[in-house]
Amino acid sequence: MGGNTDVLVIGGGYAGVMAANRLTQRDDLTVTLINPRPTFVERIRLHQLVGGSDDAVVHYREVLGEGVGLVVDTVTRINVAERGVTLATGGTVGYDYLIYAVGSGSADPRVPGAVDFAYPIATLEEAQRLRRIGDSLPATASVTVVGAGPTGIETAAELAEEGRRVTLVCGAVLGPYLHSRGRRSVAKRLTKLGVTVLDGPDAKVTAVTRETVQLSDGRTLPSTLTIWTAGFGVPDLAASSGLSTDALGRLLTDETLTSVDDVHVVAAGDSAAPSDLPLRMSCQAATRIGAHAADTVLSRIAGERPMPMNLGFFGQCISLGRRAGIFQFASKDDTANRFYLGGRPGANLKEFVCQHTLKHLADEARTPGSLTWVKDDKRQELLRAKRAEALANR
Repeated sequence: MGGNTDVLVIGGGYAGVMAANRLTQRDDLTVTLINPRPTFVERIRLHQLVGGSDDAVVHYREVLGEGVGLVVDTVTRINVAERGVTLATGGTVGYDYLIYAVGSGSADPRVPGAVDFAYPIATLEEAQRLRRIGDSLPATASVTVVGAGPTGIETAAELAEEGRRVTLVCGAVLGPYLHSRGRRSVAKRLTKLGVTVLDGPDAKVTAVTRETVQLSDGRTLPSTLTIWTAGFGVPDLAASSGLSTDALGRLLTDETLTSVDDVHVVAAGDSAAPSDLPLRMSCQAATRIGAHAADTVLSRIAGERPMPMNLGFFGQCISLGRRAGIFQFASKDDTANRFYLGGRPGANLKEFVCQHTLKHLADEARTPGSLTWVKDDKRQELLRAKRAEALANR
């Protein structure tokens, strides 16, 4: 491709920033990042914002390359035919290539009363609102956290360490990703913090009121503040723009992260569904997928064939208040194993991961193309099995 090339990145989270920074290794690109906020949100610290130990924001000058233009706005529509996007403020921005990295947020709980009386925590604004509400409540107020994934566990632990009376309603299993050994360690720490953990098939929320949470076994829990961390949703921008998505609204791509509809649209992060087999939501996946999305665009600009994605995992880290945590080790295919690091060392490692994730972004801003990652060939086995199943069901 001759002349200057305009690359637009929608979404300034971990994936979007990594992709934008990596693109600047070519000086014939104009890279523009569009994000609704003027600051970078450390989403993996939002539970700390709710607990009052961090503000979870970093100025973009600390993580975004100097060669990347920042537009503070929201994209309301993608016009694939004309290669342009419409902004909430009414303007339009054209592109030669677009990286779709809009991230994820809360899903509609679909539980009576949850939308009206339960508070999500997936965005900066939601976490800030929760912090204000928490500050206005007496220390004795009952708090219920619904959902026992990493966000639910971390939020429950953070608030309990602050002296709150917290109940964690798991819906099923505490920490579904964790190995049973790691799960026992987390349960022990939560108990020490005073968190009441309700798990098992009867621990499903059936209704939420202003002052209660009702469970599937008929129990009614008093709850002055109900925090909803269960579920997963993505913006409907791709679907509303006529692009193919999976059932949850993630952009469908091939293994190079290229949209199945248009080679000029590439996806990254939580909003991507490569081969309809999306990766687990995590900053580890987001940064590496963001880098690969940039590599795909760079390959197409150079007239080369993009490489398929190949990403291995290390595990999952969860903070359990400010003084303890757990790092659950995993195989490269993201299957948790029996090994974990808990207690104070686990907390230190989680903090190291948080700080190092920002360092990865800043390093890529200074030296674009420098990020490397571990590979895993088992994804190809999953893809072969998926294709075989599809053929068998024809």
